[in-house]
Amino acid sequence: MITVSSLVPYLGGALALGGVAVAASRRRELIVRWCAWAVGVPLVTGAFWWGEPGTAAVAVVVGVIAVLEFGGLMLLGRVDRAVLAAAVAGVVLTAWLAPGEVLRALAVGALTVAAVPLVTGDAEHGLRRLGAGLLGLAWLSVLAALVPLGASALALFVAVSVADITAYFAGRRLGGPRLSPLSPAKRWSGTHAGAAAGLGVLAVLSALSWPMAVAVAVGGPAGDLLESMIKRGAQVKDAGHWLPGSGGLLDRIDSLLVALAVLLVLS
Repeated sequence: MITVSSLVPYLGGALALGGVAVAASRRRELIVRWCAWAVGVPLVTGAFWWGEPGTAAVAVVVGVIAVLEFGGLMLLGRVDRAVLAAAVAGVVLTAWLAPGEVLRALAVGALTVAAVPLVTGDAEHGLRRLGAGLLGLAWLSVLAALVPLGASALALFVAVSVADITAYFAGRRLGGPRLSPLSPAKRWSGTHAGAAAGLGVLAVLSALSWPMAVAVAVGGPAGDLLESMIKRGAQVKDAGHWLPGSGGLLDRIDSLLVALAVLLVLS
């Protein structure tokens, strides 16, 4: 069984090796990004170590920030964002406090999100607001899976992150056919290399199973493309500009979100 304590040495070692690599590269962008990881990884790991309360707290905070970024991309107003954030937080807290009622919490959240444009009588933009709100709820409520998965979710995040980084560098070096028009910079060669690296990480962490493997190899790239589609529709490069070296939080968890969804379906 995977535990947070069993992952700590690997996370620490990966941060140390990454620090040496980015220092050797002398690239300011990579150094800034590593510094953000050096702060974030211990905080998230400590929260997961605390158990379900800590994991739920992380999921709520991440969910609310992600809703704000998503709302900006979809041009949602303050009321829409507030209701969507409350709905996502409600699903996460339900997964912690009353796991058997998650579907009911999702239904209540969907009805509440749908009610906002209906109550305001928005004939011009109501359908767009409704669609965006329901998409955001379905996409971001997957964070509730962090609570029951615990250390397995942390291992999945590590594997997906390594797969993303490997896919980026391998795709640039190897070239080949593009993965999708949604993200012209991504290549099939990079996707295959990233999947192999992600599966290798799962094996090292003793977390390799066929649902986890499919989540990393298929869910990760699909999540990246989903956010690329949303950002292309919004005509922006990043979901935000506040996270040093990384843009926004959605830019860091897009692959994890769909990977979590795939893992839930297959488990």
